[in-house]
Amino acid sequence: MSSMQLDAPDGPIEAYLATPSGDGPWPGVVVLHDMLGIGSAVQGSTRMLADHGYLAIAPDLFSRGKVRCVPGMIRDLLANKRDSTPVRDILAARAQLMNDPRCTGKVAVAGFCLGGAFALLAATEGFDAAAPFYPAGRGNYDEILRGSCPIVASYGRRDPQNIGRGPKLERTLTEAGVPHDVKTYPKSGHSFADNHPGQPLLKVLGLGYNAEATSDAWRRVFAFFDTHLSPGDQPGGPKA
Repeated sequence: MSSMQLDAPDGPIEAYLATPSGDGPWPGVVVLHDMLGIGSAVQGSTRMLADHGYLAIAPDLFSRGKVRCVPGMIRDLLANKRDSTPVRDILAARAQLMNDPRCTGKVAVAGFCLGGAFALLAATEGFDAAAPFYPAGRGNYDEILRGSCPIVASYGRRDPQNIGRGPKLERTLTEAGVPHDVKTYPKSGHSFADNHPGQPLLKVLGLGYNAEATSDAWRRVFAFFDTHLSPGDQPGGPKA
């Protein structure tokens, strides 16, 4: 995996690009980090996606300074603001993949916690699939997912931030006719797929890594991506 500078409308940001072995072309995935930023967990997920045959890019949405970025990102998220710096950064990462001759032109977005919420917010912006893991935010899915691309989502039932939101998302997507796979893992809490350092403390806080749930969630994601990022599949839904 290599670091790079990504040109974005609001100024350049750092990003990490992971390339599969072989010649391609490959589908692409934009990987969005959580509140901890680009660390070992999101870098590991980005590398894993490349190992499974996806050209994967992880933009550092905190490149302009975490203290400066986070309050604005949370305001933009709570306001469902698609015309915002984070979404423009995400779409710049998508464009980077789309313009890469090694990419098939099919691009998904995946994200964790804060990144999962922005993955849902960007799901109407031309992506071919979205894979949010325990997305943060208001849970106002009926307001933001009109015209969404297909979604494969994963929640933990013990997540205090997302009580009842897995079934709520599933109902919303069913009513909207959006292809989806939504699953809530009964023995998992928030951040169950992020193997961050300091697991003993995180488990006390109900945030621990769950290897079994993580393995199953990624199995579902890869099966979903295989379907919706295939060359013959239709592109993502129109903007809401």
